[in-house]
Amino acid sequence: MRIIGLAGWSGSGKTTLVTKLIPRLIARGLRVSTLKHAHHGFDLDTPGKDSFMHRAAGATEVLISSGKRWAILHELREEPEWNLAALTAKMSAVDLVLVEGFKRDAFPKLEIHRTANGKPLLHPDDPHIVAVACDTALPEAQVPVVDLNDTDAIADVLLRHAVAIEKVRSA
Repeated sequence: MRIIGLAGWSGSGKTTLVTKLIPRLIARGLRVSTLKHAHHGFDLDTPGKDSFMHRAAGATEVLISSGKRWAILHELREEPEWNLAALTAKMSAVDLVLVEGFKRDAFPKLEIHRTANGKPLLHPDDPHIVAVACDTALPEAQVPVVDLNDTDAIADVLLRHAVAIEKVRSA
Protein backbone atom coordinates (compact mmCIF):
# COMPACT_ATOMS: atom_id res chain seq x y z
CA MET A 1 0.00 0.00 0.00
CA ARG A 2 1.52 3.30 -1.12
CA ILE A 3 0.51 6.91 -0.64
CA ILE A 4 1.01 10.28 -2.30
CA GLY A 5 -0.74 13.62 -1.99
CA LEU A 6 -2.07 16.31 -4.26
CA ALA A 7 -1.66 19.74 -2.71
CA GLY A 8 -2.61 23.19 -3.88
CA TRP A 9 -4.60 26.27 -3.13
CA SER A 10 -8.38 26.27 -3.36
CA GLY A 11 -9.49 26.52 -6.99
CA SER A 12 -6.36 24.90 -8.39
CA GLY A 13 -8.24 21.87 -9.73
CA LYS A 14 -7.22 19.16 -7.26
CA THR A 15 -10.61 17.44 -7.17
CA THR A 16 -11.03 17.63 -10.96
CA LEU A 17 -7.60 16.08 -11.41
CA VAL A 18 -8.23 13.32 -8.86
CA THR A 19 -11.45 12.33 -10.66
CA LYS A 20 -9.51 12.09 -13.93
CA LEU A 21 -6.63 10.16 -12.37
CA ILE A 22 -8.65 7.46 -10.62
CA PRO A 23 -9.92 5.74 -13.82
CA ARG A 24 -6.45 6.05 -15.42
CA LEU A 25 -4.80 4.39 -12.44
CA ILE A 26 -7.48 1.68 -12.29
CA ALA A 27 -6.90 1.01 -16.00
CA ARG A 28 -3.26 0.33 -15.07
CA GLY A 29 -4.48 -2.43 -12.75
CA LEU A 30 -4.30 -0.53 -9.45
CA ARG A 31 -6.81 -0.45 -6.63
CA VAL A 32 -7.12 3.19 -5.59
CA SER A 33 -8.60 4.91 -2.55
CA THR A 34 -8.73 8.58 -1.69
CA LEU A 35 -8.52 10.56 1.51
CA LYS A 36 -9.87 14.12 1.40
CA HIS A 37 -9.29 16.74 4.06
CA ALA A 38 -12.03 19.31 4.64
CA HIS A 39 -11.21 22.60 6.31
CA HIS A 40 -14.77 23.01 7.53
CA GLY A 41 -17.48 20.91 9.02
CA PHE A 42 -19.25 18.54 6.70
CA ASP A 43 -22.11 16.09 6.91
CA LEU A 44 -22.67 12.83 5.05
CA ASP A 45 -25.91 12.11 6.78
CA THR A 46 -29.42 13.46 6.22
CA PRO A 47 -31.42 15.12 9.00
CA GLY A 48 -34.44 13.04 9.88
CA LYS A 49 -32.87 9.69 8.92
CA ASP A 50 -32.35 7.08 11.63
CA SER A 51 -28.56 7.23 11.39
CA PHE A 52 -28.62 11.02 11.76
CA MET A 53 -30.82 10.73 14.84
CA HIS A 54 -28.47 8.12 16.37
CA ARG A 55 -25.52 10.47 15.90
CA ALA A 56 -27.46 13.52 17.10
CA ALA A 57 -28.45 11.56 20.23
CA GLY A 58 -24.76 11.21 21.09
CA ALA A 59 -23.44 8.02 19.51
CA THR A 60 -19.68 8.22 18.93
CA GLU A 61 -19.90 6.04 15.83
CA VAL A 62 -22.79 5.09 13.60
CA LEU A 63 -22.24 2.34 11.06
CA ILE A 64 -24.64 2.36 8.13
CA SER A 65 -24.80 -0.74 5.94
CA SER A 66 -26.66 -1.87 2.84
CA GLY A 67 -26.20 -4.39 0.05
CA LYS A 68 -24.27 -1.75 -1.93
CA ARG A 69 -21.99 0.00 0.61
CA TRP A 70 -21.25 0.70 4.24
CA ALA A 71 -19.95 3.74 6.05
CA ILE A 72 -18.91 4.63 9.56
CA LEU A 73 -19.63 8.13 10.77
CA HIS A 74 -17.38 8.99 13.68
CA GLU A 75 -18.12 12.05 15.78
CA LEU A 76 -15.03 13.62 17.30
CA ARG A 77 -17.11 15.43 19.91
CA GLU A 78 -14.34 17.01 22.03
CA GLU A 79 -11.48 14.93 20.57
CA PRO A 80 -8.84 16.71 18.49
CA GLU A 81 -8.87 16.21 14.72
CA TRP A 82 -7.21 12.94 13.67
CA ASN A 83 -3.88 13.12 11.84
CA LEU A 84 -3.02 11.50 8.53
CA ALA A 85 -1.43 8.44 10.16
CA ALA A 86 -4.50 7.68 12.27
CA LEU A 87 -6.86 8.16 9.33
CA THR A 88 -4.89 5.92 6.96
CA ALA A 89 -4.84 3.22 9.63
CA LYS A 90 -8.64 3.03 9.27
CA MET A 91 -8.44 2.44 5.50
CA SER A 92 -8.66 -0.94 3.78
CA ALA A 93 -5.60 -2.14 1.90
CA VAL A 94 -5.31 -0.92 -1.69
CA ASP A 95 -2.40 -0.31 -4.05
CA LEU A 96 -2.46 3.49 -3.90
CA VAL A 97 -4.01 6.13 -1.65
CA LEU A 98 -4.38 9.60 -3.17
CA VAL A 99 -4.59 12.28 -0.51
CA GLU A 100 -6.24 15.58 -1.34
CA GLY A 101 -5.30 18.18 1.20
CA PHE A 102 -3.03 17.79 4.23
CA LYS A 103 -0.71 20.12 2.30
CA ARG A 104 1.38 20.93 5.39
CA ASP A 105 2.04 17.29 6.32
CA ALA A 106 5.41 15.60 5.72
CA PHE A 107 4.81 13.10 2.91
CA PRO A 108 5.38 13.21 -0.88
CA LYS A 109 3.01 15.50 -2.75
CA LEU A 110 2.37 16.73 -6.25
CA GLU A 111 1.58 20.43 -6.23
CA ILE A 112 -1.36 21.49 -8.41
CA HIS A 113 -0.90 25.08 -9.54
CA ARG A 114 -2.96 27.39 -11.74
CA THR A 115 -1.24 30.67 -12.58
CA ALA A 116 -4.60 32.45 -12.94
CA ASN A 117 -5.31 31.89 -9.22
CA GLY A 118 -2.60 34.41 -8.40
CA LYS A 119 -1.41 32.30 -5.46
CA PRO A 120 2.26 31.61 -4.72
CA LEU A 121 3.82 28.23 -5.40
CA LEU A 122 3.98 25.93 -2.40
CA HIS A 123 7.06 23.96 -3.44
CA PRO A 124 9.83 26.38 -2.56
CA ASP A 125 8.73 26.15 1.09
CA ASP A 126 7.76 22.46 1.17
CA PRO A 127 10.58 19.93 0.66
CA HIS A 128 7.99 17.15 0.32
CA ILE A 129 6.66 18.46 -3.01
CA VAL A 130 8.19 16.19 -5.66
CA ALA A 131 6.80 17.92 -8.76
CA VAL A 132 4.31 20.56 -9.91
CA ALA A 133 1.41 20.05 -12.31
CA CYS A 134 0.71 23.45 -13.87
CA ASP A 135 -1.27 24.98 -16.71
CA THR A 136 1.72 27.14 -17.78
CA ALA A 137 5.48 26.79 -17.96
CA LEU A 138 7.31 27.46 -14.70
CA PRO A 139 10.95 28.21 -15.51
CA GLU A 140 11.51 29.24 -11.88
CA ALA A 141 10.40 25.84 -10.54
CA GLN A 142 12.94 23.95 -8.45
CA VAL A 143 11.22 20.59 -9.04
CA PRO A 144 10.02 18.88 -12.24
CA VAL A 145 6.96 20.43 -13.89
CA VAL A 146 4.31 18.43 -15.75
CA ASP A 147 1.45 19.75 -17.87
CA LEU A 148 -1.73 19.89 -15.78
CA ASN A 149 -3.68 18.47 -18.75
CA ASP A 150 -1.39 15.45 -19.26
CA THR A 151 -3.12 12.97 -16.96
CA ASP A 152 -0.93 10.03 -17.99
CA ALA A 153 2.28 11.94 -17.24
CA ILE A 154 0.84 13.01 -13.89
CA ALA A 155 -0.07 9.39 -13.08
CA ASP A 156 3.54 8.42 -13.90
CA VAL A 157 4.84 11.07 -11.49
CA LEU A 158 2.48 9.93 -8.73
CA LEU A 159 3.48 6.29 -9.10
CA ARG A 160 7.19 7.15 -9.24
CA HIS A 161 7.07 9.15 -6.00
CA ALA A 162 4.44 7.34 -3.92
CA VAL A 163 5.87 5.86 -0.73
CA ALA A 164 4.93 2.92 1.45
CA ILE A 165 2.13 3.98 3.75
CA GLU A 166 4.17 2.82 6.75
CA LYS A 167 6.48 5.81 6.20
CA VAL A 168 3.54 8.16 6.76
CA ARG A 169 2.21 6.18 9.70
CA SER A 170 5.58 6.18 11.47
CA ALA A 171 6.38 9.85 10.82
